[in-house]
Amino acid sequence: MAVKAGDKAPTFTLVSDTLKEVSLSDYAGKNVVLLFFPMAFTSVCTEELCMMRDDIATYNNLDADILAVSVDSPFTLGRFKADQSLNFPLLSDFNKEVSRNYGTLYEEFVLGLRGVSKRSAFVIDKEGTVRYAEVLENAGEVPDFAAIRKALA
Repeated sequence: MAVKAGDKAPTFTLVSDTLKEVSLSDYAGKNVVLLFFPMAFTSVCTEELCMMRDDIATYNNLDADILAVSVDSPFTLGRFKADQSLNFPLLSDFNKEVSRNYGTLYEEFVLGLRGVSKRSAFVIDKEGTVRYAEVLENAGEVPDFAAIRKALA
């Protein structure tokens, strides 16, 4: 079942694109935009994360940090981050536990691939409560960024 607005955000620790552990608790006292995306180097994922990169000042002005999660390996995420000059952490949910805990995991994706993160967005406030939740079934769509910014305002 997907996490929804009003829920306490499930905690996690994942390996980042820099091969360091990152925990949600590292962001206690901060607003977080938590994005799940299906796969690095795909067109819509690249578009989505580059939109966030290009609009980072807006999120900084809203006192929010961005974290993006996929089931790709940390090595793949490191290359993807470098290739796209992304300016926020990419986290590897290689074991699919966090995607499952947030209710954002395709059991079957395209080409018979199983266990891929659904494109999703969560706004987590400074106390760790989810203020916005959007889980998309169609991987070709991107989250409602206006609604995310509104939840942060």
